[in-house]
Amino acid sequence: MKFFQYNTGGLCKIKAAMNNKTERIMNQRRTAFFIACAAALSLAAADKPSLNPHLALLEPLLGKTWKGTFKGSKPESPIIDVAHWERALNGQAVRQVHSINKGAYGGETMFVWDEKKQAVAYYYFTTEGFMTSGTLQVKDGHLVTSEQVNGDADGVTEVRGTSEIQPDGKFHVKAEYFKKGQWVIGHEVTYEEDPESEVIFK
Repeated sequence: MKFFQYNTGGLCKIKAAMNNKTERIMNQRRTAFFIACAAALSLAAADKPSLNPHLALLEPLLGKTWKGTFKGSKPESPIIDVAHWERALNGQAVRQVHSINKGAYGGETMFVWDEKKQAVAYYYFTTEGFMTSGTLQVKDGHLVTSEQVNGDADGVTEVRGTSEIQPDGKFHVKAEYFKKGQWVIGHEVTYEEDPESEVIFK
């Protein structure tokens, strides 16, 4: 009986030791797992390209090519614009290039944060030789632009516009031109994502 009792106590101690060892191993594995997860998340965050927080309003457009037809253009000779948006200058700028009717006209815009103006500023260069500079702000859920024209743009000296990403994912842009002392209807385009389209310059 004593032998049995001794063995029973010994077995209990062995089982307890084994349980403790198993628990330590499980704890070590759990710790290693959590460390691995944290490292993976950290690496994922590090791999994600940074973007100046002031330019976050443009992030939904980035890495995408958009295609749209000018409202009012004739079906037999449509005016089609293709635009591509991308992160630039290590995230301190956003670059947009676009071309109309396969390079008949086009331009390139750089958006940056202007600390002095406390606004997103942009500079637009065109294939027609003129350029514009302006600011971009968010008002009532829309992107609102206002720009000055430098050079000969067929009499247009200012441009103002509004744009938004609609609930269906389309990107709508509408602009007015200041010409001969008054504001006139400019252009209106509704863009859709089109990865197959390409911005073309001659």
